[in-house]
Amino acid sequence: MGLTFEWRGAFTNRELNELHAAAFETRVFGDDEWDWEELTAARSLGWVISRDGDRLVGFVNVIWDGLVHAWIQDVMVDPRDHRRGVGRQLVADAVSAARQAGCDWLHVDFDDDLRSFYYDACGFRPTNAGLIALQ
Repeated sequence: MGLTFEWRGAFTNRELNELHAAAFETRVFGDDEWDWEELTAARSLGWVISRDGDRLVGFVNVIWDGLVHAWIQDVMVDPRDHRRGVGRQLVADAVSAARQAGCDWLHVDFDDDLRSFYYDACGFRPTNAGLIALQ
């Protein structure tokens, strides 16, 4: 099957919680713990999903301030689908959608091992930022 990408594509909590567990090497959360459908409906400009046939292989959430700033969050690719360009296309579609929505800026933060992906493959540039760990 070929990969497909869809802005605001349909997904179930179960399949997104399973993708999250695979992508971030964590346990599968239940719908009562992590309700993606509710979270994206309430807080997202949109999201991009990728499927290979019926199987969910990628997801990125685009959250925003309702005006000019958007952030990509939770870029997830099933480890079985690494090196297929899924992550790069998810981000490219998120960039396009945020631009079409009138946003001026798209932000991202990431761990050091993903610098090459975000800077080289996706076109982000380094900026100063700050972070406070709350937990």
